[in-house]
Amino acid sequence: MARGRPKKDEQNSASAAPAKSSKSKANGNGANLGFEAQLFLAADKLRKNLEPSDYKHVALGLIFLKYISNAFEAKRATLLAEDPAAAEDPDEYLAENVFWVPKEARWSHLQDNAKQPTIGKLIDDAMSEIEKANPSLKGVLSKDYNRPALDKIMLGELIDLVSGIGMGEPDDKAKDVLGRVYEYFLGGFAGSEGKRGGEFYTPRSVVRVLVEMLEPYKGRVYDPCCGSGGMFVQSEKFVETHGGRIGDIAIYGQESNYTTWRLAKMNLAVRGIDADIRWNNEGSFHKDELKDLRFDHILANPPFNISDWGGDRLREDARWTYGTPPVGNANYAWLQHILWHLSPNGTAGVVLANGSMSSVQSGEDAIRKAMLEADVVDCMIALPGQLFYSTQIPACLWFLARNKRGGGKLRDRRGEVLFIDARKLGTLVDRTRKEFSDEDVAKIAGVYHAWREGKAYSDAAGFCKSSTLEEIRGHNHVLTPGRFVGAADTEDDDVPFAERFAALEARLEKEFAEGERLMNTIRAKLKEVVQ
Repeated sequence: MARGRPKKDEQNSASAAPAKSSKSKANGNGANLGFEAQLFLAADKLRKNLEPSDYKHVALGLIFLKYISNAFEAKRATLLAEDPAAAEDPDEYLAENVFWVPKEARWSHLQDNAKQPTIGKLIDDAMSEIEKANPSLKGVLSKDYNRPALDKIMLGELIDLVSGIGMGEPDDKAKDVLGRVYEYFLGGFAGSEGKRGGEFYTPRSVVRVLVEMLEPYKGRVYDPCCGSGGMFVQSEKFVETHGGRIGDIAIYGQESNYTTWRLAKMNLAVRGIDADIRWNNEGSFHKDELKDLRFDHILANPPFNISDWGGDRLREDARWTYGTPPVGNANYAWLQHILWHLSPNGTAGVVLANGSMSSVQSGEDAIRKAMLEADVVDCMIALPGQLFYSTQIPACLWFLARNKRGGGKLRDRRGEVLFIDARKLGTLVDRTRKEFSDEDVAKIAGVYHAWREGKAYSDAAGFCKSSTLEEIRGHNHVLTPGRFVGAADTEDDDVPFAERFAALEARLEKEFAEGERLMNTIRAKLKEVVQ
């Protein structure tokens, strides 16, 4: 199934670009934040009347092509210096996880012909040749650059723009810059696409919370609805930041949206990350591609409250250890699918709608009770609203653990659940969306690590509370953090006026846009009737 994230209306593409860090200063080589934002805005101006959902594949495909060509040329230069014959052996590149790029597909050839009217066909041919030479990329790359609707002058200008990424940098630095640009563009297009953007992109700051909490240093990492692969990119970044290396974790994923799967494959390739990402249009529930594998870490942002997940055909499924999930809502199907795939000491972080913490309809309360009594819930976090591109509705994070007995640096946490109320954290980065700062992420993850490891943890009124299973039973197994940390439910008076006004303005714009869309649809239908 496609990632049916909660929805938000489309925004103006310029305002939707992720905000620059206030500490950053742009420069020409992309060595800091700010460069990505300027580049995105420059690229966005080139698209003119092309829809963001279409232009996304045009721009990201070229960035990908630039990346693999740069990596190829760097490796080729090394081989030519050592053994010129080896430079023409594709296996020499494959051994270093570098794609073989045929001569006609190399960026220098496209750059030299960027102003030719045949540039669209040259790009399509380049993509085809790369897929032929690299079977792992079969069906991944866009090959419709020569379509009449695509302005060839715009293509040439976009090639010129992309050509400047990483110029003047050492090879390794240039590759890192291209990876950062690709990731930034994914977020920028998610904002530009509005309600559709959330289907392929989980905001980076939310992913960072999941990754910093779970600390996936080694082992197998899995996402059953992986979108464009952001969970994996952040996991690899975490490993590298903490002294590990790419390859310390093995990455597995599944995605049911073919277009999104292609984005994930390119996103990971740009980062030099090897991964087993499966696609089928039936989705993880109905065709679990990795059903026999168990994973050390699972990170997921499944579709919220999805009602058409085909649960009526899975009533007797072995994954429903804690109870059969309702046909009309897949939230507890996702939780149980993820628990099913956890290794004996595995941990998971899952983004879900707030309702999952307290729902009582269709037996969901009984499933939640069974999960708690089985002691597989480790931590619950209430998130602020406006974190996601596709909705302003607040969500929550579930952290699950197969084994809470402790071991190593972890203490015995059996019979306990940590509650964190993070609704007051986050900063508005534009009129409609918030992000967690580095300090916010460190605060949330730090509290969890202190609690889990038994190091100087203490409850903080209004923010965090370690509660016993007996206390949770007293709340009828409801897991809303506000009930435990002592904070009242968020009221309008608790929210700064500027934030309330921005949220109301965004909601009004959404209603206007939806009304205009419906009116245009009606007009089109009326014309069809008349004709």
